[in-house]
Amino acid sequence: MPLTEPAPAKVNLALHVVGRREDGFHLLHTLCVFTELADLVSVAPARKDLLHVSGPFGADLPNGRANLVIRALEKFRARFPGHLPDGIEIHLEKHLPIAAGLGGGSADAAALLRVLARMSQTPIADAEIFALAATLGADVPMCLLSQPCEVTGIGEKIAPLTTFPQMHLVLVNPLEQVSTPDVFKRLTQKHNPPMPELPAPLDRAALLSLWLADTRNDLEAPATELVPSIASIVGAISTTSGCVTARMSGSGATCFGLYGSAAAAHQAAHDLRERFSGHWVAATPLLGQ
Repeated sequence: MPLTEPAPAKVNLALHVVGRREDGFHLLHTLCVFTELADLVSVAPARKDLLHVSGPFGADLPNGRANLVIRALEKFRARFPGHLPDGIEIHLEKHLPIAAGLGGGSADAAALLRVLARMSQTPIADAEIFALAATLGADVPMCLLSQPCEVTGIGEKIAPLTTFPQMHLVLVNPLEQVSTPDVFKRLTQKHNPPMPELPAPLDRAALLSLWLADTRNDLEAPATELVPSIASIVGAISTTSGCVTARMSGSGATCFGLYGSAAAAHQAAHDLRERFSGHWVAATPLLGQ
C-alpha cells in the first residue's frame, strides 16, 4: 500500500522584511500558520524513481528535476544511502495554486521528506531531516514542521508556538502566478522594524487580532505593483462578516481572511466566489500545534 502524507499550505499571517545579507538573501520576521487544505503526496516502492502529478493544478507543474519533489528524493538518497528501495514512485496531487505565496513546492518537498523518513529501513533522527530540508530552500524546514511558528533569519530559525487559537481562513487567488524574486526586486525598503513581541500564551482569537493590527506584510505593496487585483481582493475580504484580518500571504498573489468560526469562513468564501467568479477561493481550518 502507498504511504501518503499531506502537504499543508503555508500562510504568512504577518511578514516583515528586516534586512538583507551580503549574499543577497533577505532577513525575515514572520508568523506562519498551516492549513488543513493541502496537496497530497503518495509514495510506493517501484522499479525506478517516477513522479506522477495530478489534481486541479497538476498541469502547471513539471514532473522531472525541475520539480522540487524530485530534488528532495535525490538529496535524501545521497544523504541516506541504502535507506530506501531502489525505485520510488511518487504521486503528487496538486490542490494548491502554483507560485501563489502558499509555500506549495516547499510543502510538497517537506511532505516527501516526512514520508521517506517513515519508509526508511533505518530510523533517521528528526534533526537530520531538518538539516536536509534546509538544503532544499528557506521555506522547507518550516513546512516540514507544519505548525504555527515564529520564523526569523532567512527562514532557518523556527520557534514553534506552544499555543494558538482555533481559527479559520479563506484564501483567494486571482490565478496569476507571481515570481518571488520579482517581488523582492520591487521592494524599496529592505530594513524594516520587526514584528512586535508575540503574546504568551497566544491562546485567544482576540489576542491574535490585536497583535495582527500592529503587523503587516512588507511584500504586499511590491506584489500589488505586479498584480494590481491584490488590492481589490484584500479590500473585498476585509468587508466580509467576521473577518479579523485581511492581507496577502507570502510574496502573493494569494490573499487571506482570518475568521473565528467555520461558519463565518464558509459564508465569506461563498460571497467571495460570487464576487470573484474567475478566482480560486477556498475556506479551511488552521492546523493546531
